[in-house]
Amino acid sequence: MWKVLLTAGAIASLWLATPAAADDKPDLARFGALPNIEDVQISPDGSKLAVITTDGEQRFLTIRKTEGGGLAGIAVGDKKLRSVTWAGENNVILVSSVASEGAAFKGPAREYFLASNFDVRENVQKPLLSGVKDTLNIVVGPPQVRMIKGDPIVFLEGVHMMRGVGTDTLFRLNLRTNALKMLDNGVRYGTDGWLVDAAGEPVAQSMYDDQTGRWSLLMKVGSTWKTIDKADAPMGSYGLAGFGRDGKSVLVRRGYGEDALREYRPDGQHETLPDDMVFDGLLHDPQTLKLVGGYRLERGEITYDFFAPTLQSAWWSAVKPFRDARVTLHSASQGWRRLVLRVDSPAEGPSFALVDLNTRRGWVLGPAYKGIDATTVSPVQTISYKAADGLTITGYLTLPRGREARNLPLIVLPHGGPEGRATPGYDWWSQALASRGYAVLQPNFRGSQGFGEDFIKAGFGEWGRKMQTDLSDGVRELARQGIVDPKRVCIMGASYGGYAALAGATLDRGTYRCAVSVAGPSDLNVVRRTVLRPGRICMRGDGVGEQVSTAAPIDPVWEGPTARDGSNRGALQCAREGTGPSNPGRMLAIDENDPRRTTSMRYWLRFMGDERKQADLKAISPVQLADKADIPILLIHGEDDTIVPFEQSQAMADALKKAGKPVALVPLKGEDHWLSRGTTRLQMLTEAVAFVEKYNPPS
Repeated sequence: MWKVLLTAGAIASLWLATPAAADDKPDLARFGALPNIEDVQISPDGSKLAVITTDGEQRFLTIRKTEGGGLAGIAVGDKKLRSVTWAGENNVILVSSVASEGAAFKGPAREYFLASNFDVRENVQKPLLSGVKDTLNIVVGPPQVRMIKGDPIVFLEGVHMMRGVGTDTLFRLNLRTNALKMLDNGVRYGTDGWLVDAAGEPVAQSMYDDQTGRWSLLMKVGSTWKTIDKADAPMGSYGLAGFGRDGKSVLVRRGYGEDALREYRPDGQHETLPDDMVFDGLLHDPQTLKLVGGYRLERGEITYDFFAPTLQSAWWSAVKPFRDARVTLHSASQGWRRLVLRVDSPAEGPSFALVDLNTRRGWVLGPAYKGIDATTVSPVQTISYKAADGLTITGYLTLPRGREARNLPLIVLPHGGPEGRATPGYDWWSQALASRGYAVLQPNFRGSQGFGEDFIKAGFGEWGRKMQTDLSDGVRELARQGIVDPKRVCIMGASYGGYAALAGATLDRGTYRCAVSVAGPSDLNVVRRTVLRPGRICMRGDGVGEQVSTAAPIDPVWEGPTARDGSNRGALQCAREGTGPSNPGRMLAIDENDPRRTTSMRYWLRFMGDERKQADLKAISPVQLADKADIPILLIHGEDDTIVPFEQSQAMADALKKAGKPVALVPLKGEDHWLSRGTTRLQMLTEAVAFVEKYNPPS
């Protein structure tokens, strides 16, 4: 029998603020604040935990023993921490990001990633890739940690300037000796990803030509790099998905289909993995790097499959005590003997737990959110309905606690991507809206991932078309069942979901009473130009930074109105141009096995349609249809957004004001595309809730 020392509910009660009275709505800060525990990573031998906590805005790294007791820690501050990786037992690699032009270059703002090492014994944090000649101080890929002859070695992908062009270059850093070496053997223009084997040798490169849309896979055979495969990939690079089943072959997700995972060997042979090895996410052994299994999300449930029966049995034993909770694997020690789990209870919200497979004991580490428990979590159910053309659409419906599911006010909350998906489990945004008395519909419209290649392809060319009516078809079905009042429906969302909110006000009119767009693109022609002609960076000859003139624009990211500070962000010229670092989506993808992690947003164009449809993007661009808006619109946008620039919302606000339509624009100071900061995330939620309560009262 497992000995669960504390239930999730018991430990959560120790962390809660004073509970609200039964007839009061819980404070929005419970939902909008950053998670109390953002991340927990277990050390290789399972003896220590690296825990990232927040106080609502500031982040903290704490190193503690797995059984309890602090060892070291630092205040990370308000940095946007993106990943935490153990390198041996005494070093933790932190990757943070900042939206800027960078210290050694100038150009369009992007999300740049910085790596640092926290030495547990010295309790000191040091930057990595700093002060290297002709090399930017940023990283463009996740750190790869290897133990070589007892030393922790971290391989970092940096940007080294070769004749004025930034190349994705691999660096080798020994954390014991601090010896840093650039591995220039095999570096090529267009490299966008590396794999390093367990012995510390680079063995695979992914290359992509932005001009031709041609992808290549190179593998090292002896001392020579050989091209193993090539393919036309107009929507972006296929990248690398890790090592194969023997720890030496290389995996690549070819295209958008879930059945397109190929395993390549250095001799040029490859095979497509069988159906029972087709996963939404891959699991690799942290020591041997072998593919050991994966996980799937089917019909709202996540399942883990391990190739080895012993691992599969151990997993089933680990999750059994949590009964009806949705359990995901967060990190594992070597040998898979200690596991950190995220336990998403439908009644009490998410928490982190640790299980020891040797002692068959488990204990809860703490709740992910303060103030979230059985008194605040609203029930979520999986639903399905037919779109107008007969395609089955699935999604999730969150219902307000304590209210009969009849004639409820509704908020439609489409996901971003658009090739993302709504998932089961705790969602702070929908839970916040449900706490105010709204039903919340999160549809997985056509084009969403996780439902097969045909479902994704059904979205190609349907941006603003059937992808949009899939949302209102869901409203009509819920109204037919009597669950919602069709006269009390609003729409809100972020990124593509923000676009969908604007399209609900200008294209699919008559369904909604109000719309809230968070970081939504409004002018698709500008998006298309940005994708096809991304802005370049300007480098000094010595790579230290340069004063640039503003005589003439080159490849402007924004070709519409000027920026909020009055400058023309497109007006940039320099004596020496270089390519920009790779797309931040590679580092920020929720699932690192997602094939889009190494691409730009070129794949957006596939959803916008072929060249014929792309020639008429004005017809589905809300900024061009402002005079048709028939409902109040709230625009919320981070000023540091480098994916959908703030000017997209500014242009929409200007167009709506010119047309005499009701609109409000809320800038989020210092915020990015992902709502990474606690204060501005809560500001977004507070403004959005106040807006829908005004124009679509919940009672």
